[in-house]
Amino acid sequence: MTSSKRLARFLALGVGAAAMMFANVANAAGISLIRDTEIEEMIRKDSDPILKASGLNPKAVRFYLVNSNEVNAFVAGGQNIFIHTGLIAETETPNQLLGVIAHEAGHISGGHIIRQGDMMRAGMAPFLLTMGLGIAAALAGQGQAGAALMASSQYFGVLSVLRYSRVQEAAADQAAVSALDEAGLSSRGLVEFFDTFRNVEVFSGQERYQFFRSHPLSSDRIEILRRRAAEMPNYEKVDSPEKLEEYKLLKAKLDAFMKPPQQTFVRFSEKDPSFIARYARAIAYYRAGESERALTGIEALLAERPNDPYLWELKGQVLFDSGRAALAVEAHKRSVELKPDAPLLRVNYGQSLIATESKEHLDAAIVNLRRAIQLEQDNTFAWTLLAQAYEAKGMPGEARLATAEARFWAGNLQEAKTFAMRAREHLEKGKPDWVRATDIVLSSEPTDADLKELARDSRGS
Repeated sequence: MTSSKRLARFLALGVGAAAMMFANVANAAGISLIRDTEIEEMIRKDSDPILKASGLNPKAVRFYLVNSNEVNAFVAGGQNIFIHTGLIAETETPNQLLGVIAHEAGHISGGHIIRQGDMMRAGMAPFLLTMGLGIAAALAGQGQAGAALMASSQYFGVLSVLRYSRVQEAAADQAAVSALDEAGLSSRGLVEFFDTFRNVEVFSGQERYQFFRSHPLSSDRIEILRRRAAEMPNYEKVDSPEKLEEYKLLKAKLDAFMKPPQQTFVRFSEKDPSFIARYARAIAYYRAGESERALTGIEALLAERPNDPYLWELKGQVLFDSGRAALAVEAHKRSVELKPDAPLLRVNYGQSLIATESKEHLDAAIVNLRRAIQLEQDNTFAWTLLAQAYEAKGMPGEARLATAEARFWAGNLQEAKTFAMRAREHLEKGKPDWVRATDIVLSSEPTDADLKELARDSRGS
């Protein structure tokens, strides 16, 4: 009796650990995302030809920047590519970053994410077989042999997953080479990326980079990739000086926003008169709380590039965060005029309009926030600001519906349902907003009581 309980407990622990391992392969939980229109647009502009060459619809693929120093990139939740800021920091050329993006696009076009169930089964089969042999040995009186087999079952499961994963990784490599060449780009950057970081790991004697824990790499795989890449017509192509300068700006902006300001001042000293250095220093002054020095630097940059929407955005951000919302309005308004289809710029503008606490600005805030949401429906911050604007205008039904939308897109279905039910009380029955509130309730795990209330409302009782 006691030994059976111990065996059952051992089995439960083993299966639990295996389930956790496989969940970690597929899930990207607890990650912190950052948003920046300029950086996102740079990545999007250069990646779209690769996505198209990969057989994908570029509009269906979304990029996310993960706030992490880890060198990593991955695909999750369908056609979503996550790029760690650490990967951008460590890649030296845009071609290297685009090589990694092409590799991730290869996973999407190859259906590797869809077939993750196959990968899990590939690991679970030997896991369960070895576990079964262990149970049989234990029941036959071979306790030590049974325990050893059961203890090794996870190891054999991991080996099978890695073998399956290596097949996918090699396929993604080959797809990346083809897509890059079809897009008129070299795949040398992908080879360089693998070479550089594989050597670092080999000579350091440890696995330092998350990318290679989730993307198993070997010397044979690199050599196969190198040979195929060298055969491509565009292999000798290099990044243009303009592309290299653009990439330096992207990296400098990320560093200036994410690293301590003092590091930026050391890297980009006052003796460096380049645009990139002055841009980075302006951001660093802003982050160090020296708003006047930041604004002086931004004004000098705007004198050179008066039609740069991102400089106007930065000026608005500095003014807003230093308590000058009215002045921030004009800066953000100019950024929107220069780039009207950028949702984040409209969100900034709407936020500054609301912050002036002027009733006259509320209608403009609502117009801009609704346009931002049309462009990016799942922007929860835009929905939250829209709720504030409606509340300030004395429109409780619309305010609660906007709050319900924010909760819904954040995945908080219980609160989404609650606010949607409250919104329906203030909205005109049968109108689009009332219908949308009803849809949110029906999509948010309604209780029997909720459904009965909806039915009563529909009958007009």
